[in-house]
Amino acid sequence: MTLSLLALLAAAGFVSGFVDAIAGGGGLITLPALALAGLDPVAAVATNKLGAVFGSGSSTLAFHRAGKIDARTMAAPAFAALVGSAFGALALPYAPRQALVDALPFVLIAVALYFAFAPPLDESLRRARIGPRLYALTLAPAIGFYDGVFGPGAGSFYMIALLTLAGCGLIAAMAGARIANFGSNLGSLAVYAFGGHILVAPGLAVGLGAFLGARLGAGSALKAGARLVRPLIVVVSVAMALKLASAPGAPLRAWLSMLFAG
Repeated sequence: MTLSLLALLAAAGFVSGFVDAIAGGGGLITLPALALAGLDPVAAVATNKLGAVFGSGSSTLAFHRAGKIDARTMAAPAFAALVGSAFGALALPYAPRQALVDALPFVLIAVALYFAFAPPLDESLRRARIGPRLYALTLAPAIGFYDGVFGPGAGSFYMIALLTLAGCGLIAAMAGARIANFGSNLGSLAVYAFGGHILVAPGLAVGLGAFLGARLGAGSALKAGARLVRPLIVVVSVAMALKLASAPGAPLRAWLSMLFAG
């Protein structure tokens, strides 16, 4: 690849890392960039995981240095997400990917509506419906499995689980989502690397940009809190939903066409 193309991939990684550190969904930016750079679909997904590890690792480090990650409670969910994503990557050839593509726009719109109309997001603790151990045994590996199979929105799903079920405040939920996302990126990356699907040069270019962008995104989230996090998650979720729904034959696209035609 030419240096100019690698520089463009690094720029895409920077934007992706910034967005992903706050709202998740950075793959919406880097996957098309890698595809446009000439990578086949499997290589694009695998190479994107290399870049994503740098981004999620950078944001995890930023939240840890700020004292927002409790390693005693978040290490187990992160490891469970790693294991789940490894199994998800192994299951990729057998997964009903089209069913996921069809269903995900509806899920992402629900995510956008939740963050748009949820009560004020702050650092106050909420009533926990599940404990850290149950979260590590159920939701963390389940979302990790999804991340290994498909991926878009996984960071937002981790955050919603921590906010609504684990009783975390906003920044704690963001920090917990980042370390879990790092685990799930790492687990699927190991499987893809073993399969020989990763292209190192574009992956490192995306990773360099993602590392820097994620550091800036995490710092911005720590300073601005809900004033930045809530609108960005809404925008990213709607953008991902529209992108997936715009594919020919997508159920949401057909449903909207019928709605507006009527």
